[in-house]
Amino acid sequence: MMTRSESEMMDLIRNYSEADDRIRLVIINGSRANPNIKKDIFQDYDIACYVTDVKPYLKEDDVVPYFGETIIYEQPNIGPWPPSDADGSYHNYNMQFVDGNRIDLSFFHLDKTDQMKKDSLSKVLIDKDGICKHLEDPSEESYYISQPTTEKYKGCCNAFFFAIGSHIPKNIWRRQIPQLKSLLDGWLRVPLHLMLSWEIGIKKGFNKTIGAGCRHLPHLLDEDRWSLYLETYVDADIDKIWHAIFVFYELFIESAQLVAKEYDFVFPEESANKVLTFLKHVKNLPNDAESIY
Repeated sequence: MMTRSESEMMDLIRNYSEADDRIRLVIINGSRANPNIKKDIFQDYDIACYVTDVKPYLKEDDVVPYFGETIIYEQPNIGPWPPSDADGSYHNYNMQFVDGNRIDLSFFHLDKTDQMKKDSLSKVLIDKDGICKHLEDPSEESYYISQPTTEKYKGCCNAFFFAIGSHIPKNIWRRQIPQLKSLLDGWLRVPLHLMLSWEIGIKKGFNKTIGAGCRHLPHLLDEDRWSLYLETYVDADIDKIWHAIFVFYELFIESAQLVAKEYDFVFPEESANKVLTFLKHVKNLPNDAESIY
């Protein structure tokens, strides 16, 4: 089986859109619109169609078959959880084809075009009514790292310290591995990523993006910081999880102190010390302890 080429896929998308009079504007975004992303064989085609009425696309039987044989696909309102388009503002078809290509095809109402224009990684494929004739060339500008403010810095620190000083200790002592792993990757990693992004901005400039899923971190963090960061990914072994927690703490503290110094923010040293003391105490608690202290 041959994988269809980029030109073949783009022709397929254009022909589909041109043939449907309800579709007035077609935008490609994501990595294929990003001039700074190196192309690879797994790049998706992220396509947004702006239409006169979004409701019919809730269940369009010809969408998936038109684009080819699929391995698997997602369509609006199908699945065991509320879909992202449950509010009815748009409908999305995610299609993984047997030839390896993938299209994420979304249908938005025409009144949503102003929101699209805020995304700097948008490139016009079809514009039947001249809606976006003045759209600027795609760039990563709207995804650049934002400068920290006092409130954002305080909030980031508070979120991290509460997670590592309250949620994490009780779950690791209880050996509640599923919830604990969820907390590590959500409640700890999210504020850590934000603080690291500010560190990157300070060191390398804020005209950078850490990318979807923070995929650019390996290239933006200093080598020693990246090596340390990798130690936060561990299996279900409790000793390794404890090590990862203290690495999380070390990374966050160093980054938060650097940001505080650069912007003359107040680093919450008392909170940081109390959290560390409590973590060490819980680490030494017996499994059958009847009291925390």
